[in-house]
Amino acid sequence: MAVVVSSNGNAPAFEAKLTVYVFICVVIAAFGGLIFGYDIGISGGVTAMDDFLKEFFPAVWEKKKHVHENNYCKYDNQFLQLFTSSLYLAALVASFIASAVCSKLGRKPTMQFASVFFLIGVGLTAGAVNLIMLIFGRILLGFGVGFGNQAVPLFLSEIAPAQLRGGLNIVFQLMVTIGILIANLVNYFTATVHPYGWRIALGGAAIPAVILLFGSLIICETPTSLIERNKNEEGKEVLRKIRGVEDINEEYESIVHACDIASQVKDPYRKLLKPASRPPFIIGMLLQLFQQFTGINAIMFYAPVLFQTVGFGSDAALLSAVITGSINVLSTFVGIYLVDKTGRRFLLLQSSVHMLICQLIIGIILAKDLGTTGTLGKPQALVVVIFVCVYVMGFAWSWGPLGWLIPSETFPLETRSAGFAVAVSCNMFFTFVIAQAFLSMLCGMRSGIFFFFSAWIIVMGLFAMFFIPETKGVAIDDMRESVWKPHWFWKRYMLSEDDVEKRN
Repeated sequence: MAVVVSSNGNAPAFEAKLTVYVFICVVIAAFGGLIFGYDIGISGGVTAMDDFLKEFFPAVWEKKKHVHENNYCKYDNQFLQLFTSSLYLAALVASFIASAVCSKLGRKPTMQFASVFFLIGVGLTAGAVNLIMLIFGRILLGFGVGFGNQAVPLFLSEIAPAQLRGGLNIVFQLMVTIGILIANLVNYFTATVHPYGWRIALGGAAIPAVILLFGSLIICETPTSLIERNKNEEGKEVLRKIRGVEDINEEYESIVHACDIASQVKDPYRKLLKPASRPPFIIGMLLQLFQQFTGINAIMFYAPVLFQTVGFGSDAALLSAVITGSINVLSTFVGIYLVDKTGRRFLLLQSSVHMLICQLIIGIILAKDLGTTGTLGKPQALVVVIFVCVYVMGFAWSWGPLGWLIPSETFPLETRSAGFAVAVSCNMFFTFVIAQAFLSMLCGMRSGIFFFFSAWIIVMGLFAMFFIPETKGVAIDDMRESVWKPHWFWKRYMLSEDDVEKRN
C-alpha cells in the first residue's frame, strides 16, 4: 500500500493510503467506460459489414459494391449515421436525469441503472429484425452511456486520494480504450461469420454490462454522497475504510463543510450561472467541444471505413483498426503515469502540437494522392496509417482522459453533479454532431476535413495555454482557493457577495 498525502498546493492536508479495496472499486466502476468504448469501436466495424448493411441499409450496400464509387462518399447515408449517433443524442438527455439520480440516490445506484439500460439495449440491437428496433435499442444504450458517464468519473474523483486522483480517474478512459480495442478485435473475427456476425458483435456489450451490474454490489458509495444525503456516520466509516488510516477527521470535516454549503443550494443549475461557477462551467463545456473536434471520434468511429478509403481491403482495414486500438490502450497508461507528475496543462499543450502535426500530414497526403476514385499507393497508405496511430497516441494521454478528469474534479460540491451533467451532455451532443455529420463532411470536404480539425486543434491549444489552470495535487474541495482565485483571468469571478455589492 502506498501512503499518499493530499495537498492543496501549499501544505499537507489529508493522509491516505491507496488501499486494495479502493483499487477494486476503481476497476469495477471503470467498467462503465469499457462499455462506452466498446460501443464506439463496435459501431464503426458493424457498419462496414456487408451482412449488416444488406439487412438494414441496402442502399449503402449497393453503393459499396461499385468499385469506382466516389472514395469519399460511398458511406454517406443519414440513416447509417443515425445508427451511430442516436445513442449519443439519447445520452445527452439521460445525463440530466442521471444527475438528479446521482444526487438523490447516490453514485452507486446510478451505475446500476446504467448497466440495466445497457443490457436491455444490447438485447434489442443484437436481436433487431428491423431498423426501428435497432434504433430503439441504440437509444436505450444511450441512456446507459448517459448514466454511466455521469456517475463513474464522479465516483472515481470522490473516492481517490487527491495526489492520485488524476491517475485513478484516468482508469475510466483506460477502460474506454480497452473497450474500443476489444470491439475492434470482435469486429475482425466476426466479420467472416455469415450472416449473423454483426449480432455477435453487438451482443458482446452484455458481458461488461453484467460485470458492472454485479460488481457494483460489492463496491461502496462515496463518503461525499453519503454525507450529502445525511448519512454522516456511514460516510465517516466508509471514508476510514477507503483511506486506510484512522485519523480521517480533518478530511471528514472538510466534506461535512462542503455538504453544508451544498445543502443551502436549492437549484444547482441556477447556481451554475452565478459568476463564481463560471470558470469550471465554461472550461467543462469547452473541453467537451474540443475533445470531439480533435477529430478523434471521426477516426475511432469509422477507422475501418477510413482505412478502406485509403486503399486497404475490408479485412486489412479492421486489422489496422485493431492496431490503432492497441496503441490507444498503451498510450493511456502514459497518461495515467504522467498526469499527477507533469500535470494536466503540460499534457494538453504537448498533445495539441503533436496532434496538429499528424492531422496536417494526413490531410496533405490525401489531398495530393487520393482522388475521387482509385486508391492510395501502398507507401502513402502506410504513412497515413502510421500518422493515424501517432495521432491516437497524443489524444490517448491527454485530451481523451483529461476531458473527463478536469470537469469531474473542478466543480464545488454544491454544483458538482449538475455541472458534470452539463459537461457529459455537451460531450454527448458534440459526439452526436460528429457521428451524424462526419460521413457527410467527408463526402463534401474530402481531405479538407483533416485541415478543418487541425484548425480546431490550434484553437484548443491556445485555450489550454491561457485559460486552463493546473489542478494537480489540489484537494477536490479546495479548488476555489488554490486554483480559481490565483488565476490571472478567472479570479475576477471569485468575488464574494459583499465584493459584488460594493462593485455594483
